[in-house]
Amino acid sequence: MSFTYEDVGATREAGFCPPGFHPLHVRTRIGEGERVFRRAAEAVCTWEVHRATGMGIEAGADRAAPGVDVTVTLAGLIKAPCRVVWTVSEYRRAGWAYGTLTGHPECGEEAFVVERTGDGTVWLTVSAFSRPAKWYARAGGPANRGLQAAFARRCGKVLRQLCEPENEY
Repeated sequence: MSFTYEDVGATREAGFCPPGFHPLHVRTRIGEGERVFRRAAEAVCTWEVHRATGMGIEAGADRAAPGVDVTVTLAGLIKAPCRVVWTVSEYRRAGWAYGTLTGHPECGEEAFVVERTGDGTVWLTVSAFSRPAKWYARAGGPANRGLQAAFARRCGKVLRQLCEPENEY
């Protein structure tokens, strides 16, 4: 399968949104400290956050890595094929982005990045650019963007819960 958009990897550049796409940027405070950062990074990079939100995930690997194909199942009905386009694993940043493949109801890219700032605060940033690709996504209009933003906020809430000490693995 091939990507359904031209700017593959563009979510690496903060704030970039190609013409004709809708941007998304949701930042959620997860907690503080090295322990929280490491736990959050692990949960994001192993699909745990997605699964904990209730999304179905079929991935070609246990961890996000460039070239790994991932199919997200929405509401048990809609299959959304994607491919990881980049990852980051640094001292204070970890995460990845995937892009839509043929058959996905949307067209674009979405990134999930955990960052520990200089004061020790841990954040999850979900950023994306997208536009409808299927008729039913177009029919959803602005409601689809609202659902995407709600999902990004849910990822932050779920990740915060996963990082609470009593929920450690």
